[in-house]
Amino acid sequence: MPRRPILLFAAACAVIAVALIAVTMVLVNRPAPGLRPGEVVSTGEAEVGGPFQLVDQDGRPVDQTMLDGKWSLVFFGFTYCPDYCPTTLAALEATRRRLGDRAENLQIVFISVDPERDTPRALKDYLSSDGFPEGVIGLTGTPAQVRAAAGAYKAFYQKVGEGEGYTMNHSLTVYLMGPDGRFRTAVAEALGPERSAAVIERAMARG
Repeated sequence: MPRRPILLFAAACAVIAVALIAVTMVLVNRPAPGLRPGEVVSTGEAEVGGPFQLVDQDGRPVDQTMLDGKWSLVFFGFTYCPDYCPTTLAALEATRRRLGDRAENLQIVFISVDPERDTPRALKDYLSSDGFPEGVIGLTGTPAQVRAAAGAYKAFYQKVGEGEGYTMNHSLTVYLMGPDGRFRTAVAEALGPERSAAVIERAMARG
């Protein structure tokens, strides 16, 4: 493999790592007592989430009220993502299975940061692929709408490269939103399904 692509890939990974650290610091002021290293929760001070106007994978307009009445795991990514997005979606499905009956009122929401390529049809085809969780809600929109939604969630993303082969750097945080549509906790993909389920269970117990 040529040296230049390797260096570019390493630089991209570094940017993603820095962004993940930055967004976690914004979301969380300090870990709650009793949590293991790597687990994070909201202190109630972070302003995450808010109004958005997008469309789902069936082309239907949606807004922030789609979160009302359900627990929601909100994740930003894109369909051309080679590794993090498929891995995170698989981890969320494993987490949902570990929650058992408690997952009946839990929805997974995948918001694209690549509206140029991620049309509703592209999202629908992607999320219906074998191995992905059933029932994931895919959202996209105009570049301005996506930018506004990402801004509301303090989610980082950046286009890298030009032409058809471009990619997207983006933050990796999964946001747990309560039935009132308000932020509860940030769930890092690196926690794994068992610890992620425990974090979600504690948040649900607090209401």
